[in-house]
Amino acid sequence: MKFGTKLLHNGNEIDPITGAASIPLYQASTFHQADIDHPGEFDYARSGNPTRKALEQTIAELEGGIAGFACASGMAAISTAFFLFSAGDHLVVSKDLYGGTFRVLTEVLPRLGIEATFVDTTDLHKVEMAIQRNTKALYIETPSNPTLKVTDLRGVTRMARDRGLLTMVDNTFMTPCYQRPLELGADLVIHSATKFISGHSDVVAGLIATQDREIASRLGGLQNALGSILGVQDAWLTMRGLKTLKARMDTSSVAAMKIAEGLKRIPSVENVFYTGLAEHPGHALQASQASSHGAVLSFDLGSAERVRQMLSQVRLPIVAVSLGAVESILSYPAKMSHAAMPAEERVARGVTNGLLRLSVGLEDADDLLNDLEQSIAGRRLYSVGEEWRASIV
Repeated sequence: MKFGTKLLHNGNEIDPITGAASIPLYQASTFHQADIDHPGEFDYARSGNPTRKALEQTIAELEGGIAGFACASGMAAISTAFFLFSAGDHLVVSKDLYGGTFRVLTEVLPRLGIEATFVDTTDLHKVEMAIQRNTKALYIETPSNPTLKVTDLRGVTRMARDRGLLTMVDNTFMTPCYQRPLELGADLVIHSATKFISGHSDVVAGLIATQDREIASRLGGLQNALGSILGVQDAWLTMRGLKTLKARMDTSSVAAMKIAEGLKRIPSVENVFYTGLAEHPGHALQASQASSHGAVLSFDLGSAERVRQMLSQVRLPIVAVSLGAVESILSYPAKMSHAAMPAEERVARGVTNGLLRLSVGLEDADDLLNDLEQSIAGRRLYSVGEEWRASIV
């Protein structure tokens, strides 16, 4: 069964009790037990809820895993996964990654005796050199946020297996629509489902999927113990968003390619980061381990002054934290997604003061590119009925 069909027919689309074509919101905190000696599957909503269960089974099915877990946010999912480790353990982590993950790894886990070494995971030799006697896992973000560096998932997972290590992959940018790390050997995959999976800027959610029964058992215990669960309404909204994932991703990814090529032609754009561009260092590797290059790109205008000028003129993308929505979103990583990083750490990772990240939505690609071009040039496009006019501001 192809992925687009599986989104709608994965075994979790029909309510088994009523036959409803949408799993209901089971808005309940507790469940009656008819026989206390033989309790039912559900007893208390922190430990399980039928709506959340349907979402968890769905992400496991879509990622090719055997179990899934729905958490209160992407960071709740990441943090729950990190609680698999104990004092004295060490992790090797992608140098280029989301600022919130960096904050947990540098400010929270060290207090618990868990250390991390950040390396350029696009270089497998550097990954190997960073592994220590107490290393327990490799944590990979690919393509990375926001400079879209690509790590060889097959190579990393092979290295981890040979050394008895876990491989954990943040798959937020690609989603299972385009990239399935579990099928490439990873042990655990994580999503900020706030982004493309839910897709409508109305949910905060995190998802985990695994193909390992022991890891699944441990994650289930952690989710229940920590209470890092996704609420029932957000679980329902996330399932609704999932149904259109492929249609949204396909449309946005085609537009992202067109926009990346257009931005390359603008002299004041110093660099464009998008794996779909043939000159991107990770282009061929991305094509070998994913079925698309996705809907996120970044570009560098060279200075914070140029960024502020552009953001004051742009009309179609919203300027906001987050990504992966039906509306295009322009983010300024230095003050948004990577604000938790010290300035020197950001710059070392290529997150300069001139860098902008664009998550391409469902607007017409020509309209988006025209708006970006005009705003970079210091012009503003106004919508007047069905006509567009440009005026110098």
